[in-house]
Amino acid sequence: MLLSIIIPVYNEELTVGNIIDRVKTVMQQTGLKNEIIVVDDCSYDKSLEVAKKRSAKIYTLKQHLGKGYALRAGFSKAKGDLIVTIDSDGSHRPEELPRVLAPILQDKADLVIGSRYLNQKNVAAKKLNAFGVKLFNYFIQLLTGVAVTDSQSGYRAMKREVLKNQNLKSGEYEIESEMLVKTAKKNSRITEVPISFEQRTYGRSGVDPMVDGFKILLSIILAYMKG
Repeated sequence: MLLSIIIPVYNEELTVGNIIDRVKTVMQQTGLKNEIIVVDDCSYDKSLEVAKKRSAKIYTLKQHLGKGYALRAGFSKAKGDLIVTIDSDGSHRPEELPRVLAPILQDKADLVIGSRYLNQKNVAAKKLNAFGVKLFNYFIQLLTGVAVTDSQSGYRAMKREVLKNQNLKSGEYEIESEMLVKTAKKNSRITEVPISFEQRTYGRSGVDPMVDGFKILLSIILAYMKG
């Protein structure tokens, strides 16, 4: 069994090296055969140089296109039976990767979402962001019947079959919603596990609550209608 770990990167020179190193350490501990795929979304800082110093597969987009494009590029290159996505800004802990993988390895799920909101601790997320997530969760449940607490989490594990024939179209942050709705429509088994979440320490988020929020809502509707 091969595990593909996809790390999308855009201007994360201060964190991406640490994330790659920690992922490698965790993978050595688990003993799972793996490949680490870093997709650089045309960063203008030193993210690419930092990533290249690590033994990972590096792919670079020729222009800045967005997280959705970066993940889709990673999916197209991944050879694994299982696929994991993890953010490069340090908000996700690679040490929790075995927890995210466990339901799939136990054949209890096809898609696992690492949820920031299942933990006992209060999540230090901006109020507007937290409200938006609840709104998206509600719409997804309304349309698909699948109830989740963190539809926007980028920390995920899935079987390769989940992505088969999904024909993903999202270019930016709405890709998580599109994937979730299309997976739910297939009646695949979806579950969540609690994860830690740390607000990024360096740099700034590229998420625009209003613009990206509208794109996410639109993606949920289109994914449901068009499949």
